[in-house]
Amino acid sequence: MGYLLDTHTVLWILDEEEKLSSAAEQALRDTSKEAYVSIASAWELAIKIGTGKLAFNGGVERFFHMIDENDFGVLPIKREHLQALGSFPPLHKDPFDRLLISTALVDNLTLITADENVQKYDVPWIW
Repeated sequence: MGYLLDTHTVLWILDEEEKLSSAAEQALRDTSKEAYVSIASAWELAIKIGTGKLAFNGGVERFFHMIDENDFGVLPIKREHLQALGSFPPLHKDPFDRLLISTALVDNLTLITADENVQKYDVPWIW
């Protein structure tokens, strides 16, 4: 089992590391497990930057550079991820977070997230 990083987790690693919990930091240092970022996080970032909801210096290019520097894997969006979404109760309305939850469940990953709404789902998580 590995880790799937929520979008804000990746951003905090880059610019606001002090926001990471000690459990998240410990998991990120665990070299025995792979850490992944969903391509959906890059998509979310691009949309939020483009609509002015997020100011992120360096944009998506910097986001991918950070992923590469840390040897995080990038996960595609698979058919199985989308199929699993239909079984979720409406506890969280954010479509990107719901996709990350689905990805974590289908790919047997532990989600690293501070999002309390994500933590309401039956998905392994750390924060």
